[in-house]
Amino acid sequence: MHRRSTKDPATGRPGVAGHLWATLCGLLSGGLTLGVGSLIASFLVRSSDPVLGVGQEFIARTPEWLKEWAIRQFGQSDKAVLLGSLYGTLVLFFVVLGLLARRHLRVALAGVAVLGAAAVGATLNRPDATALSWLPSTVGTVAGALALVLCTRALRRRGRAPAGGTLSRRSVVLGGVAVVAAGSAGAGAAVTSSRSVAKARSEIVLPKPASPAPALPPGIDAVEGITPYVTSAKDFYRVDTALSVPQVDVSSWSLRIHGMVDREVTVTFDDLLAEDLVERWTTMTCVSNEVGGNLVGNARWLGVPLTRLLDRAGLDRDADMLLSRSSDGFTISTPVADATDGRDSMIAVGMNGEPLTDVHGFPARMLVPGLYGYVSACKWITEIEVTRFDRATAYWTDRGWAQKAPIKTAVRIDVPASFGQVRSGATVPVAGVAWAQTRGISRVEVSVDSGPWRTAELLPSVGKNSWVQWTVGLDGLEPGNHTLRARATDGTGQLQTEAVAKPIPDGSSGWPSKLFTVV
Repeated sequence: MHRRSTKDPATGRPGVAGHLWATLCGLLSGGLTLGVGSLIASFLVRSSDPVLGVGQEFIARTPEWLKEWAIRQFGQSDKAVLLGSLYGTLVLFFVVLGLLARRHLRVALAGVAVLGAAAVGATLNRPDATALSWLPSTVGTVAGALALVLCTRALRRRGRAPAGGTLSRRSVVLGGVAVVAAGSAGAGAAVTSSRSVAKARSEIVLPKPASPAPALPPGIDAVEGITPYVTSAKDFYRVDTALSVPQVDVSSWSLRIHGMVDREVTVTFDDLLAEDLVERWTTMTCVSNEVGGNLVGNARWLGVPLTRLLDRAGLDRDADMLLSRSSDGFTISTPVADATDGRDSMIAVGMNGEPLTDVHGFPARMLVPGLYGYVSACKWITEIEVTRFDRATAYWTDRGWAQKAPIKTAVRIDVPASFGQVRSGATVPVAGVAWAQTRGISRVEVSVDSGPWRTAELLPSVGKNSWVQWTVGLDGLEPGNHTLRARATDGTGQLQTEAVAKPIPDGSSGWPSKLFTVV
């Protein structure tokens, strides 16, 4: 039985069926390129995955204004949006290559090669690159190019044959199976690694702290709609540069302290658990948090005092910076003076009574109260180099952010909701949270429609490193739209600034406001 040609009988040019087969050739090529690369990377380091490597390089080269825009628009979903956009772009790219290969196979192969070279360069440029980081992208590129050649030649033969010549369904099925198998194997290996870490984490029994955190006082969470005093791990904000959450093998993990020290110190996870652990309530804030934003959380952290480990190493008196590195090579610079002034800095191993989750830095992370996370909170930490600011720089300071970034006094309005409606004649509950780590909060005030400031009630808190909830009732509001503003005063008596500032270079500032309606 004769099969139809892929050419239009009137023009002799490829018809719709030919374009569909060419599209499929491009997709098969792309699937093998990415699938094989992902499969091989799963046995090396995750950053050698072609897509992750290119994605991380894109993040590294993205202008700061665009990063801030992405965080504002997509919040903690920014990485999912980036990966989705990247995969969509790659699909379109390989579709174009498949169509191009019908007439210009060499040009299409050059396109595959260029993409492969870009992926190799991106993966080799990663801070945690190894001697084999080039391998996944290279082998994936070769597999994708070979698939494109074989598929395109078969399609050309089909186009020339008036009868009997065809791109067999068997070859298409086998190609599809190869793509799915490679991609599934790579994804399966990643899932297996994640499950392995989850299993190891589930078997960890955290010791009781030698110095426990104070118990929560009665009266917290007293207003409906207010931010809970304790932020759970699943609700705690996540802002970092890792497209794929590092899966660290706790059995082989260690923390090395070196540089301008009297002696190099290396501790394992078991070493940390054997220490006299301390437990502290600490609020953390991301420097990207806008005025009134939600990139802030409060938790009970368990860990080893950082000063104990640093004293064991013996700091050089001229050292003024701690350069910490995570398992994926990311770096953070922390002022020595802030880390060692008695503010409960720690290498944390637990959060709210449980081991750290992988998202929040398992097996260990650094935590320095009172500093924005980008200069204090290295997750998946593996190394602390004691050095100087005039000798070394870190990831974010290389990109224009401030070297020293103490957290600014801030307040947020949780109740009423933005553009919410409240009933006329009833007392309008207003509530929220305020923070000024290491200084505490002494007063919160609210104003309606630029009227007089009214002092809110501060609900119980556990200490100056932890945020405070506040509430006030408003009476006598007329029906219509109203603008509510809030401001806070820290424990030293300093009123937060009204001056509006964007997050870069050292955190946002200004008084938050909300519009609501009395009906």
